[in-house]
Amino acid sequence: MFRDESLIASWNRGEDAALWKIDEERVGILTLDFITPVVDSPDYFGRIAAANSLSDVYAMGGRPLIALNVVCFPTDCEPLSVLKEILNGGAQKAIEAGAMLAGGHSVQDEEPKYGLVVFGEVKKEKMWTVGTAKPGDVLILTKPIGTGIAVTAIKAELFSEENTNAAVRSMAALNSIPPVLSEDICRSVTACTDVTGFGLAGHALDLLSEGTALEIDMDLLPLLPGIEEMSGMGLIPAGAYRNKEHSGSHVINESEKGIFAEDIVFDPQTSGGLLIAVPPECGRDLIDQLHSGGFVHSVRIGEFIPGDNFIKLV
Repeated sequence: MFRDESLIASWNRGEDAALWKIDEERVGILTLDFITPVVDSPDYFGRIAAANSLSDVYAMGGRPLIALNVVCFPTDCEPLSVLKEILNGGAQKAIEAGAMLAGGHSVQDEEPKYGLVVFGEVKKEKMWTVGTAKPGDVLILTKPIGTGIAVTAIKAELFSEENTNAAVRSMAALNSIPPVLSEDICRSVTACTDVTGFGLAGHALDLLSEGTALEIDMDLLPLLPGIEEMSGMGLIPAGAYRNKEHSGSHVINESEKGIFAEDIVFDPQTSGGLLIAVPPECGRDLIDQLHSGGFVHSVRIGEFIPGDNFIKLV
């Protein structure tokens, strides 16, 4: 693998983006992400895909500065007006994030795909990474989970309009958390990641340092409305089973919620929230600042404990 003293982190540690030293104070953040449609609305597909891409910069503690579109589109069977709506939705999210959208690249494909290449920056002392949470730290989640089950229910036309709207709003919401936090709280964060395709369990495992495990209180976990009912009907996405196969050996389920607890922690998320680890004395201040900044669903869901790379569901 290529190595350079200026490269702080890349894909090898499960980081959300590449990090490299620009100078003694500034760290560059570079990421790429794109997805297939999760909703019928082209505009909201664009918004969700862009929010999902921008999230990786926020998960490193940074702010996005410039973005490029990445587009795959079937021009032979879909009108260009649909593509225009997708791109407009993505542009609106880039503008909301304060980033410059400066072009991009497109190719012909049978299935639409859309996302962004995003560059951002963070001050070195406020940079967040994975693999550094320690026993005693508490874990904060900033969005409800269940989007994989929600998308499955939406596609099956079994989700109510109210629940569909709640899921779409959650996925389209930016994780623009670093700008709403005080400098002291930013510096206190011991580890951070966002919750996307590998599910809550898969991404939470990335936070653990050596000799550390995690206990999640399933009663505290915020869920999108209607998720438990849809799970009970068997509307579990295929990705949840792949996630369980990948990381299930590291998850101990002692929750009274039984199999539903596993359905939720392995559910693949699209544009999920951030998982933020902080020392226990900072947890209350972090949650208060998140709520004041508009992230009203943020809640403490667990605690890091001594152990060897596992998650316990209680």
